[in-house]
Formats: sequence, structure tokens, C-alpha cells
Amino acid sequence: MKTSKHVTLMLAIWVVCTAVVSAQRAEEPDFRYDTGAKINEMTLTEGGTMVVATNDGLVGIKPGSNELLFNFTDYGRVKPEELFYVPQAPYVIVGQTGFANLSTKKAVIDYISGKKLFSTEDNGWKQVMTCDVMMPQNKLVVSGQRRANEQYAAQVAVYDLNTGKEDYRFNLVEPGKVTMKNYMVTGRPLLLKDKMLVPTSQGIIAKSLAGQTLWDNKVKNVNWMVANDKETDIYAFETNPNNTNTKIYKVGTSGQELWEKEQKVKGVVTNFEILPNGLAVVSNVDNSGKKGLMKLASGRSESKIAFLSATNGEDLWEKAPKTKGYVQHFYIMDDGILFGIYEGGINKISYDGNTLFKKPLKTGENILTMADTPQGLIYITSEDANIVNLSNGEQVWKKPLKYKRSNAVSSAYDSKNSRYLISADDELFAVDANSGEVSTLAESKFDGKEDPTHVEVRDGGILLTSDQNMMMLDWEGSKNWHEYYRAPGKSAFGAILAGITAVATATTAMAAYNAANQNRNKLGSYTDRGQRYADLGDGMAMATGASVAEMLKRFKATAATDNNQFVLTKLDDGVGLVKLNKDSGAKEKEIVLKDKKPEYQVDEIAGILYYKADNNSIYAYDLTK
Repeated sequence: MKTSKHVTLMLAIWVVCTAVVSAQRAEEPDFRYDTGAKINEMTLTEGGTMVVATNDGLVGIKPGSNELLFNFTDYGRVKPEELFYVPQAPYVIVGQTGFANLSTKKAVIDYISGKKLFSTEDNGWKQVMTCDVMMPQNKLVVSGQRRANEQYAAQVAVYDLNTGKEDYRFNLVEPGKVTMKNYMVTGRPLLLKDKMLVPTSQGIIAKSLAGQTLWDNKVKNVNWMVANDKETDIYAFETNPNNTNTKIYKVGTSGQELWEKEQKVKGVVTNFEILPNGLAVVSNVDNSGKKGLMKLASGRSESKIAFLSATNGEDLWEKAPKTKGYVQHFYIMDDGILFGIYEGGINKISYDGNTLFKKPLKTGENILTMADTPQGLIYITSEDANIVNLSNGEQVWKKPLKYKRSNAVSSAYDSKNSRYLISADDELFAVDANSGEVSTLAESKFDGKEDPTHVEVRDGGILLTSDQNMMMLDWEGSKNWHEYYRAPGKSAFGAILAGITAVATATTAMAAYNAANQNRNKLGSYTDRGQRYADLGDGMAMATGASVAEMLKRFKATAATDNNQFVLTKLDDGVGLVKLNKDSGAKEKEIVLKDKKPEYQVDEIAGILYYKADNNSIYAYDLTK
């Protein structure tokens, strides 16, 4: 009897140990990819494709098979600054420069289908001045020099990005026209419903979609243009080479200048909105590099806000609002313009220049959130939070919630209990949505010298998370459980991405972002991050094509890993990733990466872990299994 119990006990211990060892063992990847050359950089695109820069070129990875989606080697090694991921479109533009920084090579790749849609070599271009994706038209507009009759001809061409085929092409100067002037494209063309406007060194040229010149004018060296929805008001922007000021022109439908004189704003235009009675403009002045008398003469580095008359271009505001810092938030309201300053402060100005708030609202630095709620405007900064009346700026809460300047501030709305939850200073504050009363719901001290970076309302309570910690609280703030996994070391390089990647270059025309973000100046409602991510697809809704449709589907999808948190830690067999259940804290999966300094990225939307296994290989793991 004793022997039987002993054998049973030993068998049970063996089963448990086997299960533990099995959990710790390195999992086989679901997909393996040989890039064929040394990996230099991995970028998870908005569309979900992993684009990898190698010593040989550019590789695309899309889980579903072990085959590469594409392997672009035409230009050899591609540097990060030679890549531009078009915002809210499934395209990456590869550009390499030659002599005197003139672009001699351009290629456009659909990173969802894997097709190369355009290259200068395949389409007869010797030198490219501009190469711009136009959304939602889903067209590519290219300008530059082509060889025609043994002479270089300045041309503009339009390509259909659904097929890669050329729609039409035309000369900047009509064939047979003799001119000594040098016509060079100076900025991004504007593609309208029935014509295209091309900015050149000699002025703007309007071409029909068949290539005939409709009109031209003397507005020279324009960088970019925008039009209102009816295409009756066209504004052109020209920033001087040292970025100290920007000239703004208004052009009519026949090319005539509608303002007697162009208007000039200081700095570089960073935001704008075309309104029926004028143009609202935000420009940034940067004097940080200036010294001595030049710095004193130039004034402080800050944003300028102007409202230019649609009729004559004059500033409709006799006295421009003082910013004393950079505009971080800029919203167009029915009764005026609402703006928030990074250095602290919120104000609202009517369209005739009057201050709508009784006095400028003082806030803490770095306004993380400005959003509409049933009670008014909620703002959350690195130092304080409050709700104010959107009409007059008066406080709705009796007094703002204040906390020490925190590097990690996060918030959520608990609809079940009608309260806002704000995590800062190792505390979780609860603010009653109706009364504005503030209470400290819980202390949220994390291990490993971490602060909570996200607060999330779950069905069973309130979840606080950071890189290495997870803590679940009940509705009264009591701790249900707390999980902590020690970081493997500061040298580990990884990223948990929500499927949104920063654009690879900062030198992108403002117009490109205008096309992709038509609702950027609309004050949104206070929602969770999933809804904010889904809203990104609104700018693509009018575009067509299979790749665009697939990208839109991703924007609207719920994250495949919405119920899980991923933590990099040291396991028995080496450094690895742990998959934890958000509702219970239970460990559901371990993937040992067997690398002291793993390079990896997690796509939470698709539920895929990408791991750089060696210099030439990437493994992909399905985290949903």
C-alpha cells in the first residue's frame, strides 16, 4: 500500500515537472523567413506587413506561408532615410539620390500585395523631381526629366496604383513652344477632379487630364497646395529655404491671384483648416539655433496662429492670440478655434478674434488628452486634469486634479460606475463624472521601479499595466492579483506595437498628411485606444483597390491579442516572451527566444510575434494559438 502511494506520488511529480519543462522549451516558429542578406532594420507597417531592410534591399513578410511576400533588390542596400511609408496607404516609396542630391531612382511597392507598381528604370525616367501618392484617388504623380528625341524633356505622369499602369503623361512646356525659361517642378502637384495643378519655378501650370494646358500664372516656387471640397478655393504655400517664413497665395479656378498680395506668416506651416470665411493657420517658429543678437532679434521659439480672410488674405484677428509655446492641439469648433499648448495652457478664440474663454486656462505641461465628454472638455496633462465648459472655459470639477509631474499618465472611463480613472504618481484616482469629486481609489506601486503606463477597464475590474507588471483591482480599488516578471536587462531590444508605425522620414509635405487626415482638426469624443485606432481608416474610406480594402479591414478589426499582455523576461531556458491573460494574470504561453539581446516586434492586431533569429532569418509565431 505504501509502495503504491509512493509510485503514485512520484508519477504525479514527474507529470508536473514534465509540464513545466514543456512550457519552458523553445517553441517551433509557425513561419521561418530567410531574407538572403544581413538584416538592418524591421518596420511593422500600418497595413500589417513586416518590411525588412537588408544589405541586399527590401524584403516583405506576411505570415501565412514561409515564402517572402517580396524581395526588392533593384537598388541594393536601402538606408532608413531612403524609405517613405505613405500615411494611411499600403505603399512604401524607395528613393535613392545621385549627383548633387538629385533623385535618380524611385520605386513604389504595394507592401500588402507585394507588387512593385512603379520604378524609374521601368518607366523611362532619368531624373525624378517629385514622386507623390495621391489619396483617396489612389494615383501616383511623378515629375522629372525623360529622354525624348535625344533631349531631356520635363514631364509629369500619372499612374494608377491599382494596376501600376500609366494613365496619362504630358510635357510641362507644350511641344513646339520655344522658351529660354527653365521649368522645374518645385513641389507636390495638386490632383483635382478635372485637372492637375503643377507648381514650377516659373509659376503654377494647370493641365487637363488629357495633358492640355488650361492656364498658367506667375506664382513661382510653390511647395504644396490645397483646395476646399468644392475645389473653388485653392491655397498655395511657399516656405523660404531657411524656414523662417511661409508665403501663402490664394488662386482662382482660372489661375488668377485672388489676393492683391500674398500673405506671409512666420515659420513653417504645421497645421491649417480651410473655412468658409478664411484660412486658419498654425506655423512654428524655431529660433533655437540662433545666438546673441540674432536670437534676441528673432524672439522666442513658439507657434503662431493666424486667421486669414478668404476675401483679401488679411489677418481677421487684430491681435493674434499669445501662445508662449508650441501648439499641441488644434481643433475647429462651431463657434471658434480651440487650441492647447505643449508648455501648458488652453484657449478658445472666436472667428472674429474675440476670446471665448473668460481667461486663458492654465494647465500643466504636455497636454496628453483633449476630448469631448457629456460634461464638457476633458484635458489630461503630465501634471493635472480637469473638465471645463467648452463655451466659456469655466471649471466643471470644483478643482483640478493635481499630481506631481509624471512620466507615465494614463486614463480610462469606467462607464459601469460613471467615473474617470487616471493613473499617475503611483496612485489611481477616480473622478465622478457627474459631480467631479476626486478620490484616491488605490495605490499602484509596481515592482522593478516601474510606473503604470496604461489603465484599462475590464469586465472583472480595473487593469493596470507596464512593461513588466500587471495588476488587477476590483471596483473598490482592492488588489485582486499582481504579476511581475523581471526584465532580462536594459540591453534587450524589443517593441510591442499596436500596428501603427511612425513614418520613416520627417521631411514630408504637409499636404500628404492633410490628404490622409481630413478629420485631424475635429475634437473627438473620449474613447478607448481601439476606437481611436479604428478611426484612422476614415481617411481611406473613399479609396478603392484590393490592398486598400485589406488595410481598411485591419483598421476596423479588434486586436487579436486584446485579452493578453506580452512581457519579455528571463525564463529557465533563456530570455523569452510570456503571454499573460489580462483577466486572470495566468501564464498562457512562453516562447523562448534564446538570445540575451533579442530583437523582436509584436503585432497586437494580427497576433504575430516577429523575432530576428539570426543575421539573415526572421521567425514568426502565432500568438493566438
